[in-house]
Amino acid sequence: MPGCALPGTPLAAALPGINACVHCGFCLQACPTYLNLEDENDSPRGRIFLMRSLLEGTVTPDDSSVHQHIDQCLGCRACEPVCPSGVPYGQLLEATRATLKEFRPIPHIARLILFVFARPWLLVPAMFFSRILAATPIPTLLSGLRGRLGFAMAMLASTGRSIERSPYKPVSSGMRGTVATLKGCVMEGLFSQTNRATERVLSFNGYAVVAAPGQQCCGALHAHAGDLDRARTLARRNIAAFEKSGAEFIAVNAAGCGAIMKEYGHLLQDDADWAARAADVGSRVRDISELLAAAGPRTGGPLPIRVTYDAPCHLQHAQRISQAPLSMLAAIPGLELIPLHDSDQCCGSAGIYNLIEPDTSDAVLEPKLANIRATGAPFVATGNPGCLMQIGAGLIQADMPSRSIHPVDLLDASYAALGQ
Repeated sequence: MPGCALPGTPLAAALPGINACVHCGFCLQACPTYLNLEDENDSPRGRIFLMRSLLEGTVTPDDSSVHQHIDQCLGCRACEPVCPSGVPYGQLLEATRATLKEFRPIPHIARLILFVFARPWLLVPAMFFSRILAATPIPTLLSGLRGRLGFAMAMLASTGRSIERSPYKPVSSGMRGTVATLKGCVMEGLFSQTNRATERVLSFNGYAVVAAPGQQCCGALHAHAGDLDRARTLARRNIAAFEKSGAEFIAVNAAGCGAIMKEYGHLLQDDADWAARAADVGSRVRDISELLAAAGPRTGGPLPIRVTYDAPCHLQHAQRISQAPLSMLAAIPGLELIPLHDSDQCCGSAGIYNLIEPDTSDAVLEPKLANIRATGAPFVATGNPGCLMQIGAGLIQADMPSRSIHPVDLLDASYAALGQ
């Protein structure tokens, strides 16, 4: 770009994506921050204009208003499916944040979380103590407090509200191939029962589950925050781990993790030693719902409950998966699926967004809770840990009887009901 004000930066490298935007405005009504804040600068089109302005030098990277509008983006990528020009907005956002962090550091709380998640020797004990705390009445008691502490406690309290099921041990034929599962940070730390359910359900549907030791955080939180170097380091470790597993598929039950892993090829495209390996591993990544939809999935035992489904943004918008989770729920006899109005709208979690932009997060969550209340469903199924905790916390603080649950937990309970 002639006269580029920020040469050699990730944002400068993303110029082709910026140029793809024709500023048509189709993205406006899909963007939760635009709908809630009613500011053109808080729309995808407006933010792309700011990105171009940064490269042209008409705004400077130390401008606090630029940081404000970029920081307030949820990164939900709801703009991508409606864009007629195919603008890779998620990649542009990451490149912008990676460039801007050189001029203003990532917020302290975000840096602390990212520091811990990148280091297993800190993450494992942190998750252990979180599980211990979640097993006590303390989070529920403190969830009534105002502000972020109360909401954080409500999030933790929501992780223990799953569904009862009988133990069963499926025997896999392995006819559908080998699969390694991403254990994940929050999933293994706070939703380990869902990880075990994932393994059982895959086995029940003919997949041979194999181990992939050495895997770490997927790097999604780091990439979304603009820490692309750390995201690449974590990606390389996971690529090596899953290569050693020899698995034909890599099953992921967290939408945000699945999205970044499928894009490992893009993340490492400039690394000659890892680019091809990254693309190969990314091509083997499947959301758990994709693998189960490919298998059928097998019909379970009766589970006479009412459920509404909320689509995680990084499943529906980033991975473009919408029907597969519904096919999982359709395999459960007796389950009544109640449509959720605006189920494709973000819940406001967005990784650690709810901790660093709490006001906007709350504003986005509020209509979601109202729509859930209107369904009267006791369960809200959603396939991402951030969404499970965000919605779960909102339900607790709103004193609603509904609870959030991963779709695979419902299918696992249905298989358990067969008595096998």
